[in-house]
Amino acid sequence: MYKMEWFVLLKMGQNEICSYLVSAVPCVFSMEVTVTSSITALNGSNVRLTCNFNSCYKVKEQHFSLNWTYQACENCSETTFLTFQRKIMYLETQFKDRVMLSGDYKKNDVSVTLSNVQLDDEGTYHCYVQNPPDRFKGNGTISLKVVTEVTPEGDSTVAVIVGASVGGFLAVVILILVAVKCIRRKKKQELDSEEQKTEEEGKTDGEGNPEEGTK
Repeated sequence: MYKMEWFVLLKMGQNEICSYLVSAVPCVFSMEVTVTSSITALNGSNVRLTCNFNSCYKVKEQHFSLNWTYQACENCSETTFLTFQRKIMYLETQFKDRVMLSGDYKKNDVSVTLSNVQLDDEGTYHCYVQNPPDRFKGNGTISLKVVTEVTPEGDSTVAVIVGASVGGFLAVVILILVAVKCIRRKKKQELDSEEQKTEEEGKTDGEGNPEEGTK
């Protein structure tokens, strides 16, 4: 049997050998879930809770399962508000009619969008994904903070833009004033020089030539 496998490998090209070896090695890695660990949302806005996963196996609807839960405080119990087992189910919670599965689970995206965010929505969200025959369940945790004003980061960005614009304008104005002052100073120096020259010429003409006066 092994002699036959080696004979087949020898007949294969380099790319075919790589594909064969990869398919022959069993998947030993657990499912990986990637989330945005901390999100800040403005009260009344819409927010996307991002959750993506990597599995050793292709997603099959009949085996795939998903659960989204909400935890109001550290010691509070988790409340399931969305579940998927062959179909999506939105449970009767505070998020009813305000939450939607916005990702495509077939493309390893199980993100949800929460609309009209309320102050009571602040807390911890958990994304649980299972994709048999992968034996491990993936888990992602997101901390959501709800604010009533624009985030400081946004304010600082606007402030920087406005400050840069105002600063640039003032710099141009200052340069213009300095240029005007220099031009005026130069003209004044030229006028003073011409007046001094005229006075010296007048003095010379008034004194006259000493030899002509003797004659």
